[in-house]
Amino acid sequence: MKKINCILLVDDNPADNEFHKIIINDSQVCDIVKIATNGRNALDYIIKSGAGGSADYPKPDLIFLDINMPGMNGFEFLDEYHKLDSSLKSRIVIIMLSTSLNPDDADRARQIREVTEFMNKPLMVETLQETIEKYF
Repeated sequence: MKKINCILLVDDNPADNEFHKIIINDSQVCDIVKIATNGRNALDYIIKSGAGGSADYPKPDLIFLDINMPGMNGFEFLDEYHKLDSSLKSRIVIIMLSTSLNPDDADRARQIREVTEFMNKPLMVETLQETIEKYF
């Protein structure tokens, strides 16, 4: 099975983050799981990870992005992410992971170039493994 280095969870819900971290660790598809609790923290993380990353800020290979978060939501994050230097964004797969049942959210996400896919929470081991196989 394929394995990546780092997954960044961008979600303000501690229970979702803990559950998804367990799923990721159980699936053994990546070495490091990092968490950002809103879009602003995620942008800061990506900037700190720079082109090469560091021990504290390894560059994420995959980002699971929630939509509804305080401060800066998922769509606002994507607006700012779009403006980042391409070296910061290279080879990062972004998947919107949401509880939103609003079809407009899924449609909007699919129209954003940086969004690879839209999925509904919760993330499951099979879905995660399929995602890694598909994109890496």
